[in-house]
Amino acid sequence: MEATGTDEVDKLKTKFISAWNNMKYSWVLKTKTYFSRNSPVLLLGKCYHFKYEDEDKTLPAESGCTIEDHVIAGSVEEFRKDFISRIWLTYREEFPQIEGSALTTDCGWGCTLRTGQMLLAQGLILHFLGRAWTWPDALNIENSDSESWTSHTVKKFTASFEASLSGEREFKTPTISLKETIGKYSDDHEMRNEVYHRKIISWFGDSPLALFGLHQLIEYGKKSGKKAGDWYGPAVVAHILRKAVEEARHPDLQGITIYVAQDCTVYNSDVIDKQSASMTSDNADDKAVIILVPVRLGEERTNTDYLEFVKGILSLEYCVGIIGGKPKQSYYFAGFQDDSLIYMDPHYCQSFVDVSIKDFPLETFHCPSPKKMSFRKMDPSCTIGFYCRNVQDFKRASEEITKMLKFSSKEKYPLFTFVNGHSRDYDFTSTTTNEEDLFSEDEKKKKKKKK
Repeated sequence: MEATGTDEVDKLKTKFISAWNNMKYSWVLKTKTYFSRNSPVLLLGKCYHFKYEDEDKTLPAESGCTIEDHVIAGSVEEFRKDFISRIWLTYREEFPQIEGSALTTDCGWGCTLRTGQMLLAQGLILHFLGRAWTWPDALNIENSDSESWTSHTVKKFTASFEASLSGEREFKTPTISLKETIGKYSDDHEMRNEVYHRKIISWFGDSPLALFGLHQLIEYGKKSGKKAGDWYGPAVVAHILRKAVEEARHPDLQGITIYVAQDCTVYNSDVIDKQSASMTSDNADDKAVIILVPVRLGEERTNTDYLEFVKGILSLEYCVGIIGGKPKQSYYFAGFQDDSLIYMDPHYCQSFVDVSIKDFPLETFHCPSPKKMSFRKMDPSCTIGFYCRNVQDFKRASEEITKMLKFSSKEKYPLFTFVNGHSRDYDFTSTTTNEEDLFSEDEKKKKKKKK
């Protein structure tokens, strides 16, 4: 009886904390982000310069857009459509209970898992849809004003708290249906793209069956000693994503894999082996690969000497973003203007969406407005991601990034390196098995303090 009473108290405590976090992370006023017309804006390899939106001009050499193959666009609307088309994954509430806990929300602890999901989602968009793809309905998403947003939040908190105590769940009806959306498309190619757009989002649904959903990622994290409600660092999330993709049995996902760098080193032969793993007499195609590189951009604070390198990385079309943030808050970095980084913020609590229904709503998976923050505020611990469609692309990317590392490094050693051969040739194991090894020294100190 005593144990049962304690369990009930723990459950009530969990529900109260969840309700509080739902209120805390719903109380986000949508403020405008201002962009300069005098500087280029880079978003995952695409360059926009609003100064020239009404003029048929190319950018001057000193504008900063000097890397080859940039797609240069002048329209503010084109930038907005491109940004909104990226998949946005945020805190959710009232999803199916996470196994082994009483949690039905990730508010307050799941932000790094969410930014990891966003990075993987961008990799899957490149894989299935390409960098040029944008969502046709992107500009139809409305940005709520601050006053109605705040008023809505108060009502939402009250309802959320009452529902958390009673165990009830509220489901919202979709506003943009699959039938309505597909009906707009004029050819089979556009229809195929929309099917994959929805399929990719469904893989990140908040249910136990979703391949890359929170429930599955937490399950893979258990093998590293993590559990629901714990803090996850960028390096740990990189390995969780690798495991999730390796374990995915969906036919569409057999042509892609993930490689995680070890000790800031990418072993070229290990990557190529992973890409060639599916090559048989029946299937001669090599796999695409997402390269994840956990790094530190400094010790206690981010070293501003790395700014130009980070800009260079985000200027590459095969970059899939950076899992980073500022202390205690994880953000998904996708671009920059001048010395400010452009990001998507997962710290907004939204209602659970059942992605198993045929015409689930898409709006809450696309961010209506970008945010910016100074590079100086960035936490030094982060994970950088790249996508390579085949072995040839990987070889070309490794050469290009190596050049960038040499030119940008003011330190004695580059931030990370590409080396020939396998990790075993250097007496390293091919995978990390000790969960503690995934943490930087700074992260280990933080863990000890929490204990």
